[in-house]
Amino acid sequence: MRKPNLSHTKQAKVLAPAKDLATLEAELAEQENSLEVSLEDTVLRLSDYLSAVDMVIKQTFNHRVWVKAEIRNLSSKGGHYYFELAEKDDDGKVIASCRGNLWRFKAARVLAKFERATGMPLDRDLTVLLKVSAGFHAQYGFSLTIEDIDPSYTLGDLARQYAEMVDRLTGEGLLNLNQQLPIPFDIEHVLVIAPEKAAGLGDFQADADRLARTGACHFHYHHATFQGNHAPSEIRQAIVSAQQQFYDTYQRLPDLLVIIRGGGAVGDLAYLNDYELAALVAEQPIPVWVGIGHERDKVILDEVAHTSFDTPSKVIAAIMAHLAQLVTQTLQYQAQIKQAAKQQLNSAEQQTTRQLSQIQSQTIGQLTALQKDSDYAWRSIQQSAQRQVKQAARLTSDLHAQTQVSAYQQLASAATHSQINKKTIMHSAQQQLLQARRDSEHLRDIVLLHRPSRVLKQGYTMLTDAKDKKILTSSTQLYAEQTVHIVLKDGKAKAQIIDVETN
Repeated sequence: MRKPNLSHTKQAKVLAPAKDLATLEAELAEQENSLEVSLEDTVLRLSDYLSAVDMVIKQTFNHRVWVKAEIRNLSSKGGHYYFELAEKDDDGKVIASCRGNLWRFKAARVLAKFERATGMPLDRDLTVLLKVSAGFHAQYGFSLTIEDIDPSYTLGDLARQYAEMVDRLTGEGLLNLNQQLPIPFDIEHVLVIAPEKAAGLGDFQADADRLARTGACHFHYHHATFQGNHAPSEIRQAIVSAQQQFYDTYQRLPDLLVIIRGGGAVGDLAYLNDYELAALVAEQPIPVWVGIGHERDKVILDEVAHTSFDTPSKVIAAIMAHLAQLVTQTLQYQAQIKQAAKQQLNSAEQQTTRQLSQIQSQTIGQLTALQKDSDYAWRSIQQSAQRQVKQAARLTSDLHAQTQVSAYQQLASAATHSQINKKTIMHSAQQQLLQARRDSEHLRDIVLLHRPSRVLKQGYTMLTDAKDKKILTSSTQLYAEQTVHIVLKDGKAKAQIIDVETN
């Protein structure tokens, strides 16, 4: 086999960096035509051919250029770093890819500068601006040698991606969706999503355990990784599975979802800037409270959460403050109810006393009137008898005895009837007075039996409006979605009217 004559290749011109792509392509075409003519009848060994390719690449691309690429994969061995670089179109399809090498003698300086400027380590899925030179090896193929990395470009790209996520969430109506949910009246069950054994979780749990021991609130912990490429998917899975597990146990949703982790490097928190995770948090049917990082740190979850806090400790502090306010408000309502019940009881007792006095006065008046009627009748009978006696005395002596007997009979009969009438009238008056006393005592017992505290102890309830200012006694005072309070013997409950049917 004849060796190819490659002497003319060694004399090829080296392209200056200032030449444009068209000039470069023209010169490469000229060299290609020249090689094609000289090698037309030559049979080459693979190593010779690849050596020629290496020579062309080295002489043509011996200058360094800045290249924008995405890191699809990154590994290291013996201090050297090996990249898989790619370019994607707008649909996310890879349209170009190659290998890249960052050798040990430059790696420490380049990576330290990048991490110092961005606050994050170099990792896969980042878009970077690389200063590279082209290289070719007969055994390992084409690759780029990385000379430097511009960290400012990566920071700008991360900021651009963050702004694009905010714009997308705003356009889809998700950015403020969770913030429109009302704060729960009573925080009884809280789902907590956090990295396992993290310092932020420990600070949160120390106060949460003290609160849980009082029985005021119960915390349900679920763990996920909060850094690395798998962090967003693991957090999403933790949220979904935690919600489902809670619903299967309690047949309802929890009162609050809390997502917490302590502060960290910007790169660690950058993993949480994921659209799918942010959309899932925004669409939660319950308020989501987020406590991630320190005051200077901000991720996309802070934008879509119902309430955002600087640290996990501030999240549990807010829960404790809410419950403390609820207890204070409940005690105020209890005092108001007691005061209202006391006032109603005093008013009922005063009204009963007035009614009893009125009944007694009416009974005495009726008895006095009856006594006067009885005395008047007695005097009338006496006067009538006296007139009859005088009239009989004027009769003839023959009729004197008969008249006298008749008069005595009439007088006796009149006296008997008068006594009977008197007894009847007195008995009737006493019966009426007795009945009046019984009625008065019955009314007093009814009033006492209907005291609010006694009625509540018997199992009845009292319905008031949301501000406890008005007692609701008719269906006309109710309407759908109205908030009411159900007063029991030892407390009250808040309820919402679903539908009203009027008989």
